[in-house]
Amino acid sequence: QARPVESGGGSVQTGGSLGLSCTGAQYIVGPYCFGWFRQAPGKEREGVAIIDSSDTRTYADSVKGRFSISREKDKNTLYLQMNSVKPEDTAMYYCAADVGRLCAAARFRPRFFENWGQGTQVTVSS
Repeated sequence: QARPVESGGGSVQTGGSLGLSCTGAQYIVGPYCFGWFRQAPGKEREGVAIIDSSDTRTYADSVKGRFSISREKDKNTLYLQMNSVKPEDTAMYYCAADVGRLCAAARFRPRFFENWGQGTQVTVSS
């Protein structure tokens, strides 16, 4: 099974914006939940935002009001728009999928997701 590919990472100053993309490796039929996760050096991977096939979105408290997740079904692509970034947003960002069900708060954890990409690095300087 091919893996998705993340892109759009880079270096940005505090308060700036960055847009990430995740091109899906498979076309999914049925309910699903797509997610963005991140992992900073020395820290555990954590959830950033999720969106499901009914367009329900959930955000981590740390990014609410600043980040926006969206999807383009026809292009099988997932996006993460990052605004007002902070140094603590510095991390490797990954996309992944939880196939077969809609998103659920109880499943907003990396261990419930599969089909991970290689990640794209985001570095925010102060």
